[in-house]
Amino acid sequence: MMAARSIGKIRGLQQCATPQGKFAILALDHRNNLRNLLHLQAKDQGTDEAMVSFKQAVVKNLANSCSAFLLDPVYGTAQNIAARTIPGSCGLLVALDETGYTGDPTARASQILPGWSVDKIKRLGADAVKLLVYYHPQSPSRTHIEDLVKRVSEECRHADIAFFLEVLTYPLDAAQKRLEGQERMDVILRSAEKLTPLGADVLKAEFPADINTEKDFSQWQTSCMELTRISTIPWILLSASVDYEIFLRQVTAACLAGASGVAAGRAVWKEAAELMGDERIRFLREVAWKRMHTLTELVDALSAPWFAGVKPMPVKTDWYRTYAER
Repeated sequence: MMAARSIGKIRGLQQCATPQGKFAILALDHRNNLRNLLHLQAKDQGTDEAMVSFKQAVVKNLANSCSAFLLDPVYGTAQNIAARTIPGSCGLLVALDETGYTGDPTARASQILPGWSVDKIKRLGADAVKLLVYYHPQSPSRTHIEDLVKRVSEECRHADIAFFLEVLTYPLDAAQKRLEGQERMDVILRSAEKLTPLGADVLKAEFPADINTEKDFSQWQTSCMELTRISTIPWILLSASVDYEIFLRQVTAACLAGASGVAAGRAVWKEAAELMGDERIRFLREVAWKRMHTLTELVDALSAPWFAGVKPMPVKTDWYRTYAER
C-alpha cells in the first residue's frame, strides 16, 4: 500500500486522468526540442510568436482526444488559458523545470525555471506540477538531483498539488550518446528505485527495454513489469520522440505490465512542425488527433488505474480546520 494521498492531490490526479483513472496526457512542454523542429533560433525575430502559435494549434485541435495537457510556462500555459483552448473537462499539468541541463554531460544538473515556482503553478489553477530531472544513480550530481526532488516534493505537499516526476537517464561515458542494452534497463530501474520514494505522486518514465537490441515483445513486458515492481508510485510511459507505431507497441507492453498510462509528445504531433498553414491544421485534426485518441482508448482498456493501491488521507468532519497547514 502506498502512502496516503491528500485531498488536493487526489483531486488533481483525478482531473488529469480519464474517468477510469488512466492517464492519457498530451505532452507539449517542449522548448529547445520544439525550436529545433520548427527550425527556429532563440534570437530570431518571431521565434516567440511561432512557438506560441504552434502550441495553441496543437492544443486547440487535439482537445478532447486526451485526459490532460502538459504545458510549459514560457510559451504554452498562460497563452492557452487566455485563448480558452483547453477544455474545462481536461486536466492541466505545468512544467516547473528549466529546459535542458547545466554542468558536465556526465554529471547533469537540473534546475527550476528562474522566477517560477510550485506556488505559482497552484495559483493559476493547474492540476499538477511536472519536474524533469536528468539522473544516473552513480553520477556525481545524483545527490543534487535527489535533494531537488525532495524539495519540490515538500513544496507540492504544502501546496497540496499533484507531483509528476519525469526522469531522463544518461550514460556516464562522455563518448556514449545513449544508454544501451542491459545497462539501459538497469539504470532506469535503479533510478526509479532511488527517486520514487522521495515524495512524487506519479513517475513519468522512459521505456526500460532497449528496442534497438531487444526485439522480443515478451521481454519488453518483463522489463516493464520490473519497473512496476520497483516503483513505489504509479508510473506512466513517455514517448521520447520514437515513431508513433513503435510507441503504440511500447504502450501496449507497458500497460499490460502495470503502467497507469502515457504522456505522449512528439510521437503524436512532431510531423506538424514541418507543415504550415492549412496543412498543419489538417494534419493535427486528421492524424495527430486520431493518434492521441487511439492512445487514450488503449490505456483505458489495458492500463492500471492510478488509484490502485493508493489510499486517501483519513477524513473527519473537522478536517478543514487544519487543512493545508505545515
